[in-house]
Parts: sequence; structure tokens; C-alpha cells
Amino acid sequence: MRPIRPDWPAPAGVGALMTTRAGGCSAGPYASLNMGERCGDDPGAVEENRRRLEALLPAAPVWLRQMHGAQVANADAARRSAIEPEADAAVARLPGTVCAVQVADCMPVLLADERATVVGAAHAGWRGLRAGVIEATLDAMRIAPERVLAWLGPAIGPRAYEVGDEVRQAFLESDSAAASAFRAARPGHWWLDLYAVARQRLAARGIERVYGGDFCTHADAARFFSYRRDRVTGRMAALIWLERAASRLSGPSREQQKQTL
Repeated sequence: MRPIRPDWPAPAGVGALMTTRAGGCSAGPYASLNMGERCGDDPGAVEENRRRLEALLPAAPVWLRQMHGAQVANADAARRSAIEPEADAAVARLPGTVCAVQVADCMPVLLADERATVVGAAHAGWRGLRAGVIEATLDAMRIAPERVLAWLGPAIGPRAYEVGDEVRQAFLESDSAAASAFRAARPGHWWLDLYAVARQRLAARGIERVYGGDFCTHADAARFFSYRRDRVTGRMAALIWLERAASRLSGPSREQQKQTL
């Protein structure tokens, strides 16, 4: 397995990684490290792929049933349940809770507090971005914007993501500034830069430390799954957590513990 480690100055108490398609046991269009249970792959292969991933983590991830919306799960609470939350983002305050989102062209956004008190992960395709999934995740983290670091993981790039007039119009109805993220393609169609929209949304919330955003899942078939490119394909996972070692140094506060109840 050759995961991507975010290139960002996150504090020592924060762990994060992004899987690629290499290092698993799935076959055919899902080869080889498919994390998705609902895309048609053999369930046994997905289980083994997830087992291999868990070897790199402090605990099993809190997987989500993603809906392309802006609902945010409390990963600390969900960790105690066998039911996957219906959400497109998750936030954790307790060490060892692993937030996870699955993608195959949509953009994963990882968020961390510079003081290592809270982390978040968001699944941000165009629908989620328009619905405000990044803003909802920041709201759930409840920290000052100057303390937030953001990493934009592998997503379909602006030279490959063609959308129709209806997508552009959906953004412009609520956010005229989003016009700069669209570039004319053929008549009635536009190239959409998901990374540009995410940076706009983060900047509007006062988030200045933004990293990543230089990938294209569609262009790099060797490393990434891409639904737009292949249709039948696997899913990658972006994950973030607070390290258990941090808890031995300071431990979660009483307030942090209350917030998970």
C-alpha cells in the first residue's frame, strides 16, 4: 500500500492519509485497493482491503453512508454504533477516532486544528460544495478560523471536469463569486474547478492555510479511481484522526468528553 500523506504543517497530534488504488486485492475495474462496499466489488475483497488499511490506523474508520449533501456526523459518537451515519462529513475530538470519506472524483477536504483538539473530513463534490458541506464541517468543529489548516485531496481536475449549464447556474444562484471557477467548454458546458470553489469557500470563512489541490484523479489512472473516466470503478478513502499519543500528554478535556455525548 502506498498512501498519500498530506503535505501540510499539521501538528504532531494529527494523523492523516489518503489511499490510492494500489496495494489491495480487488480485481477488474476495482483493482486493487477499493474501499467502497457499494460499487459492485466482491465484499470479501473490500473487507480485506479495509483490513490492510486499518493496519495503518489507530482504529477502524468511521465509515459514512454518503448522500452528496452537507450533513456532518459526530464520529466519536458514531464509533460506538454499528450503523453508518448518513452524512458527507465527520468531526472527531477524541484521540483514536478516525474520520473517513470515500471519493472517486469528488474532492476530499481534511481539516485540522493547529492545537490538535479537533479534526474533520468532508466529501465535497459539486453538490456537496453547493450545499455547504465545508462550511457545515467548520461549524461542527467550533474553533476560530485562524487555527484551522485545510488539505484538498485528489479530485477530478479543472481540465477534465465538464459540467452543464445547470450546474453553473446552481452555484451562481447562491454565490456569484463562483463564476470564476467555471471556464467555457463547448456550448452549454463548462469546465469546473472544484479546488477553486473550495478555496473560495474556505477564504470566505477566514481560512488562510490551505494546502494540496494539485491532483487530477481523471488524468492519473495508475494512482486513482475515477468515476467520470471509468464509470465502473472503486473508491479511495481520505482519513484524519487525533493521535492517541497526544492524549497521553494532555488528555481530552471534560468539555471535549461532554461534546461526544
